[in-house]
Amino acid sequence: MAHPLSHDGSPQASEAGANQPDLDSEAVWEAKVDLAACFRMAARCGFEEGICNHFSALVPGYDDLFIVNPYGYAFSELTASKLLVCDFHGAVVSGEGAPEATAFYIHARVHKRVPRARVAFHTHMPYATALSMTEGEPLIFAGQTALKFYGRTTVDRNYNGLALDEREGDRIAAAVGDADIVFMKHHGVMVLGATIAEAWDDLYYLERACEVQTLALSTGRPVLPVAPEIAEAAYRQMREGDPESARLHLAAVRRTLDRKEPEYKS
Repeated sequence: MAHPLSHDGSPQASEAGANQPDLDSEAVWEAKVDLAACFRMAARCGFEEGICNHFSALVPGYDDLFIVNPYGYAFSELTASKLLVCDFHGAVVSGEGAPEATAFYIHARVHKRVPRARVAFHTHMPYATALSMTEGEPLIFAGQTALKFYGRTTVDRNYNGLALDEREGDRIAAAVGDADIVFMKHHGVMVLGATIAEAWDDLYYLERACEVQTLALSTGRPVLPVAPEIAEAAYRQMREGDPESARLHLAAVRRTLDRKEPEYKS
C-alpha cells in the first residue's frame, strides 16, 4: 500500500545551495522529540496502520521545510533522530531515507497552500475512518468530547485514489478551507494544528469522540445531538483553554514514554 517517493519526474530534488538551514538548534530538536512522542503514543493507542500513515510539522523558524516520518517504518519504531526534514520540492535536507510518496504529496502541498497548518497529522485510525465511510456528516455532535470539534470539521467527499502527484495534494489542500479536521471520504482523517501539542490533542480526542459515537450508534437507538446553541457554548468553553491543555497533554505523553519507551527521544 505504501509507495516510495521517486525523483524520476516532478518534483525534482533541489540542488544544495550555499545557504543551508540551521537544523541543529534546540528548537528543531525539541520539535522532533515532540513529534516522535506523538508517533509512539499513536501506536500505543492503535491509531497507526502499518507503515502507511504520516505526521508532519514545519521546522521551527522555516515556512518551507517540514519534519516527516521516513518511508518503511512503523510509528512504534520511530525516534527523533530517524525523522526527516524535507523541502517542498521533495529534497531530503536532513536525515536518512525518503518520505513515503503520499506523505510528501499530501503534506508538502497542505503546508504550502494552507500556511496556518504548521502541523498535519494524517491517519486511518479506525473509528474516525469508519465514520468517514458512512452516509451523512461523520460527527453528530451528541457527546461532550465531540463538541471540541463543533464548527471545525469538513468532509473531502471527492476520494480520488492515492495521492501520488501534486494535483491530488493540491486538491486535498483546497478541500481544507477553514477547517482543522478533515474527514477524507473512504480514506481517513487529517488533523491540522498550530502546534504539535494541539494537533496531538485534537487527534486523540477526535478518535475518542468517534469511538463513543460508534458505540452509541451500535445500540440501534437514535443518537440525539446537542442543541446548537449549547454545542456552540460548550465549544467556546473548551477552546478557551485548548493550547495550554494540549501542552500539558503532550507533556504527560512524554512522561509516560520516558518511563516505558525512553528511546523515542534518541
